[in-house]
Amino acid sequence: MTNTAEQIKQDHARYLLPNYAPNLVFTRGAGSRLWDADGKEYLDFLAGIAVMSLGHAHPAWVAAVREQAGVLTHVSNLHYHPLQAELAKALVDKFRHDAKAFFCNSGAEANEALIKLARKWGHDSGRFEIISCCNSFHGRTLATLTATGQDKVQKGFEPLPTGFTYAEFNNLESFRAKITPRTVAVLVEAVQAEGGVIPATREFLHGLRALCDEHNLLLLMDEVQVGVGRLGTWFGFQAYGVTPDAFSLAKGLGGGFPIGAMLARAPVCDVLQPGTHGTTYGGNALACAAALAVLRTIEHEGLLDRAARMGGLFGTGLHDLAKRYSWITAARGLGLIWGLALDRPAKALELLLIEEGLLTVATSINVIRFVPPLIIDEADVREALDKLARACARFDQTVREGASS
Repeated sequence: MTNTAEQIKQDHARYLLPNYAPNLVFTRGAGSRLWDADGKEYLDFLAGIAVMSLGHAHPAWVAAVREQAGVLTHVSNLHYHPLQAELAKALVDKFRHDAKAFFCNSGAEANEALIKLARKWGHDSGRFEIISCCNSFHGRTLATLTATGQDKVQKGFEPLPTGFTYAEFNNLESFRAKITPRTVAVLVEAVQAEGGVIPATREFLHGLRALCDEHNLLLLMDEVQVGVGRLGTWFGFQAYGVTPDAFSLAKGLGGGFPIGAMLARAPVCDVLQPGTHGTTYGGNALACAAALAVLRTIEHEGLLDRAARMGGLFGTGLHDLAKRYSWITAARGLGLIWGLALDRPAKALELLLIEEGLLTVATSINVIRFVPPLIIDEADVREALDKLARACARFDQTVREGASS
């Protein structure tokens, strides 16, 4: 018996914790498209929240996962398997030769690894505090939600772990003022994605690197959302010409299969010795096969260059649209992560976009975030802009009606 969309929703409400508020019921995906249970087609500019880097059911990814599932899936980190070192080498080669990798299962776990790395590195000198940013987002575990500089994420989970303080994004002097004898590291995103798609300035990130060098602090970068090609470079910080001491990856790395990673350069890459950190599933053979397929496909299909080109085209369209409506306050982004900021809550526009067949998400209350797969082409971009233009025209009508009532 095939479950109807309504039955699926009812079963979800009955059997799952109510910590999510899902909307559509999807049953199939291919490339940059998704289809819901009623057969309606959507252009996917959400990509599972920046996860589906190769889009849906990419043949190279499907073949790699299918083949590996029939050979070796998991042996635990008590033993070797060949794919973990192969994936680590592929990532290290894209970063710097003196780096090493640690694999886990999610972005929050990767950021937890960054936090533990910093604390272990600073332990003998009595340093443990990490400065992160107001309006940042680093995960939902107790440590990473504390590192997240947003009250709405932290509310109800107090008392929070100690050892975190917050400075203003893109404000170097704010960070300088937060440094104390207990400070061990700075944790920052190249683009504040959940915080409203706010790119860092080049001056800010270079200033942070110099500030960390001056005070012997680690520069940690959360690359969970913008790593693995989204900014047109392998890692987001490379678009700025900055080198962190360690950084986290997840989301797009697995192309739909759960995997996270932390990369750290010498000398901090040897801080976590046996027994200091670990995970049962991290870096298993199936996850590594999926990630290797992602990296190889990005290379073979030239998706870094495509992300830069399609991002430029899409951004130009967003800027043109912003000039037409006074309630659009900004269009901002880099590569294939863009935000359209409104002067009012954005959820109603998100729902209109769904009606038009374009998947996005409202974030930071008043911003529509676009994080499409890296495989999108010019036709996809122009279709997305057409759908967005129609939705904005409908939204503008409600704005005008509200102003006249």
